[in-house]
Amino acid sequence: MTALFGFIAEQEGLRDSLAPVRDAPDAVSALRAWARHLAAYHPRLMTVDRAIDRVRHADPDAARHRATVDENQFRTCRRLAERLHDEGRLAAHWTVETAADMLWGLIATDLFERLLTGRGWTREALADHLVAFYEATLVKP
Repeated sequence: MTALFGFIAEQEGLRDSLAPVRDAPDAVSALRAWARHLAAYHPRLMTVDRAIDRVRHADPDAARHRATVDENQFRTCRRLAERLHDEGRLAAHWTVETAADMLWGLIATDLFERLLTGRGWTREALADHLVAFYEATLVKP
């Protein structure tokens, strides 16, 4: 299943989608790029994510795939939180740990599905509102 992660990542252009996050000139720009990446990339994989999630408790390969996805997502969230902190932009009530946890927790298929399908948001609207939410919540004014 970790081969599945690599295959999906390659087919869906994960590396290219994350390039603006990696290459951002500052932490806030990286956070904005992360929101835009999530809004563009995650919806394309919601069906696969749901299928893996349904069987991961009974299928060790699916569980390994889910763990690989979670580890990769959390590592990026942690880097974003660290960068905000290192650049003095992390809002006072957050630590690197809690900011990383929150960023990771918000990568939830239910959240994306509710907004995109249930409420009819476009991916562009999702990206714009994620940017606004992340900045208002995590970035020091």
